[in-house]
Amino acid sequence: MIELQIERLIQFGLQKNMIARWDVDYVRNALYHLFELDGETKLPIPQEERLETPVPIIEKMLHYAIDKELIEEDTVTERDLFDPKIMNTLVPRPSEVIGTFYKLYKKEGPITATDYFYQLSKDSNYIRTNRIAKNVHWFSETEYGNLEITINLSKPEKDPKAIAAAKSNTPSTYPKCLLCKENEGFAGRLDHPARNQHRIIPVELEGESWYVQYSPYVYYNEHAIILSEQHRPMTISKEGFDRLLHFTEQFPHYFVGSNADLPIVGGSILSHDHFQGGHHDFPMAKASIQEEIQLEGFSDVTVGIVNWPMSVIRLKGEDRKRLTELGDTILSSWRSYSDVAVNILSYSDGENHNTITPIARMRDGYYELDLVLRNNRTNEEHPMGIFHPHEEVHHMKKENIGLIEVMGLAVLPGRLVEEMELLARYIKNNELEQAAEDAIVSKHVQWAKRVEAKYRNIDDKLEDRLKQEMGLVFSKVLEHAGVFKRDEAGQKAFKRFLHQLT
Repeated sequence: MIELQIERLIQFGLQKNMIARWDVDYVRNALYHLFELDGETKLPIPQEERLETPVPIIEKMLHYAIDKELIEEDTVTERDLFDPKIMNTLVPRPSEVIGTFYKLYKKEGPITATDYFYQLSKDSNYIRTNRIAKNVHWFSETEYGNLEITINLSKPEKDPKAIAAAKSNTPSTYPKCLLCKENEGFAGRLDHPARNQHRIIPVELEGESWYVQYSPYVYYNEHAIILSEQHRPMTISKEGFDRLLHFTEQFPHYFVGSNADLPIVGGSILSHDHFQGGHHDFPMAKASIQEEIQLEGFSDVTVGIVNWPMSVIRLKGEDRKRLTELGDTILSSWRSYSDVAVNILSYSDGENHNTITPIARMRDGYYELDLVLRNNRTNEEHPMGIFHPHEEVHHMKKENIGLIEVMGLAVLPGRLVEEMELLARYIKNNELEQAAEDAIVSKHVQWAKRVEAKYRNIDDKLEDRLKQEMGLVFSKVLEHAGVFKRDEAGQKAFKRFLHQLT
């Protein structure tokens, strides 16, 4: 009975303070309109219940919409285009959300403000917590600390019909991309997700207008996206360092970082300038300083090489503008730096290869700016990238190493769940030779043999051992992405680069 689900949803909205009692008739009528109801049915009284998520109600509403052909095809894509319209009836208008956010910010501080906005994003089902719960997550102990590993099972695969329909449609340029501010309230289409209940918070960064939102598929606590008002390409610059550190000044409980601005070592969306942040302490942030370096003219800034598989310079100081100045000095030097002895070329065939992945945070009253040196050059031996996961680890991870992975959180493909379960059965049955003939797991066999040889009794806690070893593969992935290797030659080259800055 759709009227019952409407009353349940209204009850949910009241309990979550998304609406007030003065909104009830308005919301009910909006839902009547959406479901093409005349309102003549006597209002049912729902049983008192308290739900953490509206998903159980939404699912029943979607079944009704499919039955009444309000949804054309029963596909994940079409359902995902319809359910934001349901939840938008409960979400306050953008101006109300912004007003509440900054009222809390001024009265109780940034943590209370972001707590409110994050909870609203979950309650409105913009953050799809029921899908995120499917992700597999664990820690693996390595020489660089406990690395985080997650297998992404939350994003549904696109329906073939939706893919075909999207290809046949005339390409649309509105919104220009998934990160443009114009996505707020957008109804969506087959090739672009619905954002009816989406809300964004304006922030000012060094005199520019930016916006904060959350990722619909969070990979860590309060996974935020900070996006420029302007649709412009990603660029690593002094101005970008300024904005990152200015953000941490306003939200000191959040880290914030940027993907690099070059293909292979950059993020998936290089066409729109944006950052990622959140209330999360990544393994790289916990990593110690293996050696401090004194740079001339910057005695007020602590400079250190981070004990990390990638090549990371950590700047620390009380004056964020001084960190920006030194960061710009390092960036300018790195852009044109070459060291043939360790395979680093800044240019080839007129193409620039060097850039930086920057991460900013506040810690114990000090600003910190981590600068991760990147190079996207390729060669015949490594056509996907010299400082990219090499072929030996492609059975686990061959995608680009972006900001999240740089900081020590592996986002591994969903295929690995089935593959590791099947591989474990082969190991338990002493059938690794047969596994080599299995198209699903054959790529893992050589690795599995090394793992098996490592343990006296591999069957003892086999699944846990495989997870631990997957983490060690990820540490190898990060080592491959490091421009200055962890061996003696690489570390000497790293210091050569730093000392030439003075």
